[in-house]
Amino acid sequence: MARVELIIPKMGESVTEATIILWNKSVGDMVEIDETIIEIATDKVDSEVPSTHKGILAEQLFQADDIVKVGETFAILETEGEDEASTPALEVVKKVEEKVEEKPVLLDDNKSLLLEEKTINPIARSRDRFYSPLVRNIASKEGISMDELNKVLGTGKDGRVTKTDMASYIQNRGTTPVSERLETSEVETSVSTPITAIEDTEIIEMDRMRKLISTHMTMSKQTSAHITSFVEADMTNIVNWRNKVKTNFKKREGQNITFTPIIIEAMVKAVKDFPMINVSVEGTNIHVHRNINIGMAAALPDGNLIVPVIKECQNKSLVGITKTVNDLATRARGGQLNPDDISGGTITMTNVGTFGNLMGTPIINQPQVAIMACGVIKKKPVVLEIEHGDVIAIRHMMFLSLSYDHRVVDGALGGKFVRKVADYLEQFDSNKIV
Repeated sequence: MARVELIIPKMGESVTEATIILWNKSVGDMVEIDETIIEIATDKVDSEVPSTHKGILAEQLFQADDIVKVGETFAILETEGEDEASTPALEVVKKVEEKVEEKPVLLDDNKSLLLEEKTINPIARSRDRFYSPLVRNIASKEGISMDELNKVLGTGKDGRVTKTDMASYIQNRGTTPVSERLETSEVETSVSTPITAIEDTEIIEMDRMRKLISTHMTMSKQTSAHITSFVEADMTNIVNWRNKVKTNFKKREGQNITFTPIIIEAMVKAVKDFPMINVSVEGTNIHVHRNINIGMAAALPDGNLIVPVIKECQNKSLVGITKTVNDLATRARGGQLNPDDISGGTITMTNVGTFGNLMGTPIINQPQVAIMACGVIKKKPVVLEIEHGDVIAIRHMMFLSLSYDHRVVDGALGGKFVRKVADYLEQFDSNKIV
């Protein structure tokens, strides 16, 4: 019998580790090629890892809730044939490790922290919190005690502390007294305000997705100085144009054309006019992005939201954006998104009109600095200025709202950007051919 090592596959440029959430096979079970053996979680995306060989599961090297690095062996299979599979597996691990760059996270102008990805210290547990080898290594190098580490606000799965949390904590650590820092952290990590017992009340625990959303949204409000600007856009030309072309588009392309890609196209044009809205913030550094990667909030079957990303929108036509939007929305509803599908966004849009809402004040998707919400398109009487005077006409109107980070985006920039998006929508060519 040969022994074959099964490894965690590469799941995206920014993904270096995953959490095992479920074993589909037990020791002694027969496993077929391409049969799912474990389910893993990376941030918001759950993925299945299939077996690369047929055999009997001999060893489980990790348990549920353990964190495993990309390229690391998680199980051993016993297969028929000579014992020659171990060497190729080790070579795969080595190749994957060589692709993982050790990138410094800048803390200030004179100091950087190199986050070692290949530390082999065992995972530790303290006060019911898990700390990865990477986090413990950073804490050791920075002289952070276990008591102080327990105070760090974690944004990872189940409140776990990530390398980004450590970098942010260390950046602020040098300017804030320890006593004040610990008091602030104590407030941030408090679980909840006690609720008086009420009869006929059912208590349910948040699922994993809701916990992640809760942590991420709270972190965003604590990080950015949120401000929102509103405009109203006349969508009449677009509504009439879509009604005219949607049937032929469906026959030719085999899919629907919705308002979402049209709005995204207008956002792309506006970003080109105001590139400083397409940035991210890291400490006191502003990262200006050349590519316009627009995140699109999509509803999941359980009611939660996820934000897949349309990459390099500036290089896509309206048809290209439409196909990408439909593909991501379909795979989001089916739970088939990959980690790369939800990473790399530079600005986000959410369509609250889907729920019949007029407008919304969305929370910024960190580390971006802006998110735009589109309300329902609704008929209403509007005063129009024409050559022979003002008239009242029935028009299709939609509210746009832009929430932006006032640390780096002033009211003038935020207001001009969302107004420009509305201008491009109102100037839409009703003779456009797709």
